[in-house]
Amino acid sequence: MKTTGTFCVLLFISSLVGVPNPLNDSTADQTKLIALENAWNQAQLHHDDRALDGLIPDTFVYTDYDGTVMNKAQFLADLKDPSYRATMIANENVKVYSYQNVAIVIGNYHTKGTYKRKPFEHYGRFTDTWIYRDNKWQCVASHTNLIKKGAEF
Repeated sequence: MKTTGTFCVLLFISSLVGVPNPLNDSTADQTKLIALENAWNQAQLHHDDRALDGLIPDTFVYTDYDGTVMNKAQFLADLKDPSYRATMIANENVKVYSYQNVAIVIGNYHTKGTYKRKPFEHYGRFTDTWIYRDNKWQCVASHTNLIKKGAEF
């Protein structure tokens, strides 16, 4: 009996501090966020800044694997750089951790292409922070971490 009471108290406290519980996440939200991550990849492949504009708010912050920090305008301008030609952008091992109106999406990424006519291939990890407001999900912060380079930039 005492164990059950202790468990209930711990469960209540964890709900107050916002500990994620992936087992109780909404499958629809997880599916939607993974689809948005894939749409993001497609927008990058096609240099489609308008598609990404709707996925990120004006307060968006991006930290690239080399430590560069960009705001929304800088990120969208970088996306349009014609010297960067990705031929593949893929995510793997994606996990969604949900909170109230917030989700953290983590995973591995693999990109291939050319930059300034030199081939590249990168493997890394990403962490994206999404918030749900005004009836839509938007990514407020994104961070990438390079694990391995196949060719130099």
